[in-house]
Amino acid sequence: MPKVSVVIPNYNHARFLRKRIDSVLQQTFQDFEVILLDDCSTDDSRSILSSYAADPRIRIEFNDANSGSTFKQWNKGVRIARGEYIWIAESDDYADPHFLERLVAVLDSKPEVVFVSCRSWRATADGQLDGYADSRLAYLAHYATGAEVDGRKQCQSHFVRCSAVWSASSVLLRRAAYEHIGGADETFRLCGEWKAWAAMAQAGRVAYLSEPLNYHRVHNATVTAHVTTQSRRDALVQAEYLRVVRWMLGKVTPTQAASDELHRDLPSMWAPAVTVLHVPFGRRCSILRDAIAIDPAGTLRRLIPVWLTAVRLKFLRHWHSLRSASKTT
Repeated sequence: MPKVSVVIPNYNHARFLRKRIDSVLQQTFQDFEVILLDDCSTDDSRSILSSYAADPRIRIEFNDANSGSTFKQWNKGVRIARGEYIWIAESDDYADPHFLERLVAVLDSKPEVVFVSCRSWRATADGQLDGYADSRLAYLAHYATGAEVDGRKQCQSHFVRCSAVWSASSVLLRRAAYEHIGGADETFRLCGEWKAWAAMAQAGRVAYLSEPLNYHRVHNATVTAHVTTQSRRDALVQAEYLRVVRWMLGKVTPTQAASDELHRDLPSMWAPAVTVLHVPFGRRCSILRDAIAIDPAGTLRRLIPVWLTAVRLKFLRHWHSLRSASKTT
């Protein structure tokens, strides 16, 4: 049985696949299997994946129909996996040769740690490095220096309002911990990753390495960029964010600092979404319901001014359109 199962879920990342797969096969730690998944790509991905079929470490699974969910692919890969540890290596990223060597050592020596994450370089589509991808998390002391922290306390101070893990490719996790939480929540399209890390963190300790061993590629064809572009207009981003926050608040009590920041940022997540007609009515209702559940007094206090502003802007737009129409006639 391999120590590590490397799950590479792919969709239309043909241009990056060889770099991704080769960076796994060339690891200094070699006790692993590789599970290549393809979610009905329309580019040359399948022929590239098939070219690795002769390697005994590799298993290939092609979907007959697109799943529509990154997290369904995650769960499929973990179900197939045989290893004690799981590395979900996103198909457009790549890794330092010492990635597994460093992260496996942490999980081997610290059985209480449910997952370990390293820092990530930011890489462009053509492989040029552009600083740290996770620089927005640098204010966390353990990102700068590396540390092992209590997962539940990490949830109270950080996961309750946003993810403390930048990239799935930077994480090595225990399969038992992933299975214990029931896998990634497949009802999410964007925030399932954040929820999965937070759920696992509540069950143990979390380790961070300050060494940048992951290369997180940033480009216009990422699944996140594609889904986010489609989702901003219909407020899926805001809806999923509020769902995770509400779920987290049912699990942990945030620190005062985290609570203050959450309540400060909350209006920017719900107010713009509930006042525009192109957001589906059911989603607007769910956004408002979750916002009220998270901060009843603050949300209700702001609700009437927000709606009055929306009505005024709608009236002004209508009035301007009438004026324009009258001038043309």
